[in-house]
Amino acid sequence: MCMEERRASEFMNPCDKGHVLLAALFLIFMLGIAGMTSLYLADQDGPGVSAMREDNVAQQFADGAAEIVMRWFHDPSTTPIMIAGLLDKRQGDLESGPSFFDVAGRSQFVGTADRPDILLDAANEVDNQTLNDWSNSFPNALGGLGRILKLKVYGPLQPGLLSTVEVTATTVDRRPVRRTVQLQLGAVSIPAVRAAVQVGQTLGALQPGGESPVLVHWGDQRVLGDLAVQRVEDLVLKSTAAPVTGQSYDQMVYTQDRWTEYWIGGTVSVISPPPGQGANPPLPENVHVHQYPMPGVRLDRWDYDSLKKIALRWGTYYRLDRVGQLHPQVASDSDQGITPTDALESQVIGDHHGLVFIDTVDGQLPRVDNMGTLVLDTDYFEGLLVVQGHVVLRPRATGKSVPALSPSPEGTNSLGARVPVQLSGIHVNGVLCAAGTIMLERSTHIFGALIAGNTVTAAGAGTVAEVWYNVDLAQGLFRGLPVVYRAPGTWLAKY
Repeated sequence: MCMEERRASEFMNPCDKGHVLLAALFLIFMLGIAGMTSLYLADQDGPGVSAMREDNVAQQFADGAAEIVMRWFHDPSTTPIMIAGLLDKRQGDLESGPSFFDVAGRSQFVGTADRPDILLDAANEVDNQTLNDWSNSFPNALGGLGRILKLKVYGPLQPGLLSTVEVTATTVDRRPVRRTVQLQLGAVSIPAVRAAVQVGQTLGALQPGGESPVLVHWGDQRVLGDLAVQRVEDLVLKSTAAPVTGQSYDQMVYTQDRWTEYWIGGTVSVISPPPGQGANPPLPENVHVHQYPMPGVRLDRWDYDSLKKIALRWGTYYRLDRVGQLHPQVASDSDQGITPTDALESQVIGDHHGLVFIDTVDGQLPRVDNMGTLVLDTDYFEGLLVVQGHVVLRPRATGKSVPALSPSPEGTNSLGARVPVQLSGIHVNGVLCAAGTIMLERSTHIFGALIAGNTVTAAGAGTVAEVWYNVDLAQGLFRGLPVVYRAPGTWLAKY
């Protein structure tokens, strides 16, 4: 200690020393109280934290079950057999196709919380297995932490929506917490595609080399005008004995299929009829002519405004310019555009583009003077391509090998009766819909459906579009688009 400090200590008032000691003792006392208070609060907060955790787990279980209900709508193979038919589209008519809503816009789900359309109750052994067998329907991320007690699906609480889903779940801790989650579902309304090929005008012309360039497997061909073929044998014969394979017709001994029907608004012309049979030889029984105006060739109409709105919300939107470049909705006037190959190429199986809506040059309803031409020269495209204009198909390579399921045998809708098939050389996996004409510069294989507002033409003899119909389209199941979705603002934790 230096001399100055020693002197200061010697001259400090004894009373001041007492005050310092008292302050130190008081500080120690206060710190002790604070420590004990913290320990007490921590001990009291433990049950509160645990309760919050249990509440969160119960809500996650209920929310997870609601997600599974949505998956049932999208993938019927996951739906419990006992309720599968209740989730099918049961409204609609022959003109509009299947729908969840009647002509007045009312949902097919009409039940209430007390009397739901669908009820699964864990008190029932079969229902309990469906709800809580984690290897079966519901995800096992939270397996062992809780149980689903009850699941209800009933009518919507808001007009225009599809249904209400209500799920009650509980934790299995020593102090179980029970919670109920309620939400409402909306439906994306795109009309089902009920035929492999649909053409709004005449297909083919009665002249050498003018035959129809379209071949169909597994579904119907519908033509509003006339149909011209080279030979009677080019019309696919419907036969229950036809093999179910991925072979093209040029690989088969006979041109036959189990599901193909022709619905022709006008007549069928044969360019090279059999000798001695004249210009109108007998046609196979699966060829139906003079269907327009009565009883009518039922073509599926995809409304311009509705599809545009759906694409802007759920899919991808482009505007097509005069030189065939694509422009996103937010593109500026100086934007140079994107090539169709860069925008639409799918690199591998599963690289799905969803709904791609390609608008007219001026973004208005398609007319003769505002429809551009899209050149689709991708090796492989997977998605729903809706072009408000003309399309040139020019695949640059051999396509991809795609797994597919055939339709069920007629008279049954059993998923197990559908035959798994590997389709080779597929260039379009989905739906190709053009408001104008589809021009084939090279042969193209399609798994899904082909729709042309005008017609389909080919650049040369032997250039064809061969289409294998995806029967899931008949139920309005479009990959890359939600069948149903959570309606915003409808989620509610009831109790």
